[in-house]
Amino acid sequence: MYEPIRAKSVHSTMAGTASDFPHRSREEELDIQLAGHLAALLAVTDELRGPAPSADLETAAERLAEQVTRLRGGRAPLRATPSAAADPTALHRRAHALAGRALVVAASRADTAAAILAAERMDAHGAALSADPKELSAAH
Repeated sequence: MYEPIRAKSVHSTMAGTASDFPHRSREEELDIQLAGHLAALLAVTDELRGPAPSADLETAAERLAEQVTRLRGGRAPLRATPSAAADPTALHRRAHALAGRALVVAASRADTAAAILAAERMDAHGAALSADPKELSAAH
C-alpha cells in the first residue's frame, strides 16, 4: 500500500547528532525578543522626552536602558535623540503597544523586573493617552 522510504531524511531527528547551525534555547530567544521590545520602548521614550520632558520619562529611560543592557549581556542600547517635532499622542500610543508586547514576553519568561517595568510604562502611557483631549476626541 505504501512504499517504504528509501532516501535518508534531510531532517536530523537523531538525538545527539551535531548540526551545522547553532541553536538557541527558548530562554535565549525570549531574552532576545524582550530586549528588542524594551529597546524599541526606550527609543520611543527618548523621542517623547523632546516634546514633553519630565523626570518620569528620564527615570523610565534609565530603567529601560538598564534592563536592555542586562538582557544583552552588558551591551548598552543605542539611544535616540529627543525630537521636538514628534506627535506626543502617536508616541504614547506606540509606547503603550510596545510596553504591552514587552509585558507578554517578560511574563512568559518569568522576568519579574522587566514585567513590572513594562506594566508601569503601560500604565503611564495609558494615563497620558486618557489625559490627552486629542485622543478622547479621536475615539468618538
